Amino acid sequence: MTTLERINAATQAGHLLPGTAENLAAFLAARLPAWATQSIDELVAKAAWGELNDRFYRYLEFGTGGMRGRTVAVVPAAAETGTIDANGSPEHAAVGSNMLNDFTLIRAVMGLYRYTSKVLALRPNGGKPKLVIAYDVRHFSRHFSDLAASTWTQLGGEAYVFDGPRPTPQLSFAVRDLKAHAGVVITASHNPPHDNGFKAYFEDGAQVVPPHDKGIVAEVNGVSLSAVREFLIPKLAGVKTLGAQADEAYLAVAAKALLDPSVFRKAKLKVVFTNIHGTGAVHSMPLLQRVGCEVQAVPEQLAFDARFPTVKSPNPENAEALSRAVALADREHADVVLATDPDADRMGCAVRNRAGKLELLTGNQIGALLAEYRLTKYKELGWIPREGSNRAAIIKTFVTTQLQDAIGRAHGVKVINTLTGFKWIAAKMRGYEEQLRRVMGPGFNYEATPFAERAKLLLQHSTFYVFGTEESYGYLPNDYLRDKDGNSACLMFAELCAWVKSRGLTVPEYLDEVFLRCGFYLEGVINIYYEGASGNAKIKRILESYRTRPPTVFGDVRVTKFQDFGLEKVLDADGERIPAQDLYIVTLANGYTFAARGSGTEPKMKFYLFANAKVSNAAELPDVKVRVRATLDALSKVIEADAKARAEG
Repeated sequence: MTTLERINAATQAGHLLPGTAENLAAFLAARLPAWATQSIDELVAKAAWGELNDRFYRYLEFGTGGMRGRTVAVVPAAAETGTIDANGSPEHAAVGSNMLNDFTLIRAVMGLYRYTSKVLALRPNGGKPKLVIAYDVRHFSRHFSDLAASTWTQLGGEAYVFDGPRPTPQLSFAVRDLKAHAGVVITASHNPPHDNGFKAYFEDGAQVVPPHDKGIVAEVNGVSLSAVREFLIPKLAGVKTLGAQADEAYLAVAAKALLDPSVFRKAKLKVVFTNIHGTGAVHSMPLLQRVGCEVQAVPEQLAFDARFPTVKSPNPENAEALSRAVALADREHADVVLATDPDADRMGCAVRNRAGKLELLTGNQIGALLAEYRLTKYKELGWIPREGSNRAAIIKTFVTTQLQDAIGRAHGVKVINTLTGFKWIAAKMRGYEEQLRRVMGPGFNYEATPFAERAKLLLQHSTFYVFGTEESYGYLPNDYLRDKDGNSACLMFAELCAWVKSRGLTVPEYLDEVFLRCGFYLEGVINIYYEGASGNAKIKRILESYRTRPPTVFGDVRVTKFQDFGLEKVLDADGERIPAQDLYIVTLANGYTFAARGSGTEPKMKFYLFANAKVSNAAELPDVKVRVRATLDALSKVIEADAKARAEG
């Protein structure tokens, strides 16, 4: 019996999904390299139907973070594993339409090229499509970068790559700085080591949003597997390399996150930093050292390593990932621990409390503290009127703490809520930029206008972007680039820590000051993981059931409002419509709310819980914290149990 006959028989027996069989047949018919065909043959011969379903039931889709998937299989085939290199990477990325490998990556590059070419063809003197590519430390990242650059140049475009692993925010800046038409980052951010990804950016330096994302996907879907064959061997003769000069240009911009350099002279700050084997040390450490911080890296986590051997997950929001840094900070009596994820777009931290113990802050807490501090400083510096302005804005996502909405109200500035994903924050920034360009006329050079002058013009004629943040540890201080930036976040938070230290306070005490002004806010998150094809079906069942059977009660707490972003017309604070999405926000009778959505980058269902309570004075704050947390914990269990029941139908 041939491999194809076995596939057909397994499909008829119900072992393989129809989509799996269709995609397997396409791969076998495409005359791909021998190792790929041999890998499929081996898995079929082993009757590894579950593995084949997970690998082939669909093609990788663009989500909020682009395209992510496994490169290293759960059940590897000998032909794709081949000889494992010194970094623990198999010889080939695992074959599959739902895997990130040479075939799916080249299809994505070809689709991006075709779409970009069509956009440029509509412009006078459009020129060659210009692409900038960055890659992190993951398995196959450099290889995928070479493939992407080679494919782009062979198609007729111009490609730039960095001379080593570089962070996502630097790519966002480089696209704008080089006036490129598109950008790509090869990364899976903080995902497990077996994953990698393909983040697509457009000419504004932001990840693609409608209509570009749908246009790119349509072009990708139009690329046949047979068309991929001629690009499988990298040819790098025409590719341009970016090095030290590009680093200095980005560092100069990242340094502009600093608002008050004097705080570092007043309070010498001692920092322990970890890049968790990723790209963060390339820029975060120089940024901190140049302003006068004493910085010590965690030595065993400093080197690039795709295996992330010292952590369970390279995620700076996890206590385990920061444990070595915390231990070093205690030995060295450091003030703060700062950490970045593999592509350095996220930042996590630990700060000392009044008892001298280091405690981790959540992304919501970090973002709220930075928003409060930066609004305060902007007013002190005279950039924003003391009474505030509805032309100054904090931009956040709907699933980010409502404390920031309260901070915005207290400071008299506008708060814009967007869908999840920093690309939606960037889309608002682009709108503010374009509005100012229209007012100023064709001779106005936005990029060349000094930042302080640009801020003044935006306050007069458009909206001045003060700060942007999302709960998943992403922050951006200004509009020089258009994605979250863990490097500038380290600098921003170090400045805040130095200022707090100069006041004789601890960071948790500063957060309590904010609570006393705005009320106590607490957040929780529920992550329910569902891997593979069967898991994807469970996530869809939860999302569909919320729409068809909206919840009415959780325990003894009634639902008072149910908002379906897929069906309802929702406007932001500028009066602009929020794009339709499978996002639900549920309001409860006790004033708590939660949001439900499927992750755009990982195989999981996510629930974001939001609680708040008024605080009359400092004496009652500890009791309020305990009471709110107990209520939120109980509610979380009921919501999770309900979701799991919905997943099973």
